[in-house]
Amino acid sequence: MENFLALLEDSALATHLRSARWEYAAVSAGHIFGIALLIGAILPLDLRLLGFWSTVERRTIARVLVPVAASGLLVAVGTGLLLLSVRAQEYASLTVLKVKLLLILIGILSAFVTHLRHGLWLDRSPSRSLAGVGVLSLAVWICALACGRLIAFV
Repeated sequence: MENFLALLEDSALATHLRSARWEYAAVSAGHIFGIALLIGAILPLDLRLLGFWSTVERRTIARVLVPVAASGLLVAVGTGLLLLSVRAQEYASLTVLKVKLLLILIGILSAFVTHLRHGLWLDRSPSRSLAGVGVLSLAVWICALACGRLIAFV
């Protein structure tokens, strides 16, 4: 793992980002944009799973929000890897980053299993069976968000 982190940190792109003020800022802004898409889509979807907006069909809201969340995740992961590359070895030693990555993995696996079990648009199960999924998802993604923010302070 240390070799991979060293290679990542020594890559031409990481070297460029360390000295390119505006490009680094653009990548950071892209990361925030990806997180905004992800959390902005997950929050109302999870609230719907918890029973809010019960007059709106889960299928309808999921058809809009699932692709937005997935797109946000892809943007956040891609830009997150670029941000990590700038100081990969230093960041990899941070417990808060390890916790964040674990939470992201849990969130992704939970979403994957949920959509396999309950349908892509979450329309194969009664609402009661999805409330726990909503609680878990909210907790995981909010904690991952908080851990990401804490990286700047440790």
